[in-house]
Amino acid sequence: MSEAATSDGSGRAVLRHPDVRRFISGRFLFGLGVQIHDVGVGWFVYDITRSAWALGLVGLAVFLPSLIFVPITGEVADRYPRRLIVTAAFSTMALISAGLLVCVLVGVTTPWPVYGLAALLGTARAFGMPATQALLPTLVPKAEFPQAVAWTSSAWQTATIAGPAVGGLLYALGAEVVFATAFTVFALAATAMFSLTPAQETTQREKPSLDSLLAGIRFIRSRPAILGAISLDLFAVLLGGATALLPIYARDILQTGPWGLGILRSAPAVGAAVTGLLLAHRPLERQTGKWMFVAVAIFGGATIGFGLSTSLPLSLLFLVILGASDMVSVFVRLTLVQNDTPDEMRGRVSAVNAVFIGASNELGGFESGALAAAIGAVGSVVVGGIGTLIVAATWAVLFPDLLRRDKLTD
Repeated sequence: MSEAATSDGSGRAVLRHPDVRRFISGRFLFGLGVQIHDVGVGWFVYDITRSAWALGLVGLAVFLPSLIFVPITGEVADRYPRRLIVTAAFSTMALISAGLLVCVLVGVTTPWPVYGLAALLGTARAFGMPATQALLPTLVPKAEFPQAVAWTSSAWQTATIAGPAVGGLLYALGAEVVFATAFTVFALAATAMFSLTPAQETTQREKPSLDSLLAGIRFIRSRPAILGAISLDLFAVLLGGATALLPIYARDILQTGPWGLGILRSAPAVGAAVTGLLLAHRPLERQTGKWMFVAVAIFGGATIGFGLSTSLPLSLLFLVILGASDMVSVFVRLTLVQNDTPDEMRGRVSAVNAVFIGASNELGGFESGALAAAIGAVGSVVVGGIGTLIVAATWAVLFPDLLRRDKLTD
């Protein structure tokens, strides 16, 4: 660890870098916009369809572009200025919120225009996420990178706390207010990212080829610890994620309105933000692999508890625990992937990682919605939590290198 970092036991030394502060501000604004946007989309779609299947299709529409474009999104992030890619992605999301605002104003009663805009949003995320992940290591010394990850993740989770609550309150004023606000916040996030001055604007100039496009996949396959961390996080959230079903829980099971949906969506972020701040001050230094497996197991158990709960306070408690455990898993995965990957490969490796993250979140939403349509929302969440526990036990056997991983950084 650098002298500056070690001299400040609080973990705030990394914030002395102006670009880190700007990056964290941009991520916070982007996270705030995402949550306000997602609350608006979820409630709007369920309001006009009353269908769990329709909610699941939104997640599928967001996920598919990241899968389709994975061969080129990482190559783009390794070839062109990452700052500009992120700026363009955030600006596109602002335009998507403007498109949804138009849908509301003209009185759309079918979800199909929303699916189209969701697919466009997924495309923006597909290009923006690898560039965002690969950009942070170029803004901070390597020894301080774990603290940068923790602060950035805490800012994201703080936005995830505030965003759903703000979105729920704004929805009471009208869906058009929600999407107008999301447009403004995304535009501010794009401005913050454009102001960055990374040490390396581009990292690769050779002619693209099939070999270079697939390099990220080959690299991950050659690193069992990285493959194990990414895939464990994928299947844990894919099976255990209940976020897509929160509109159903808010309206039909817990008997609340849009405000209830807002606080339900905020609850996991409360646990994650607190845990992120703890990790910023006291990062995991030993037995990090075991901590990741323990966190995933707790995530699965909290998912089961939430699925069975019919009490709003108890449901919120389980969601807080769920978010805290997920934060530990995210911290280990992000730090391990970026630290173990050379800079010239970070875009392509981050692109593959983004597909896994998208699969766990958006495809997980589709899985939850489809299963809920078949066996009900409660059954879907409980089965998913049980599946997460099974995955954690199985991965401990399949990826012993990850389980034995001690330190995240050399």
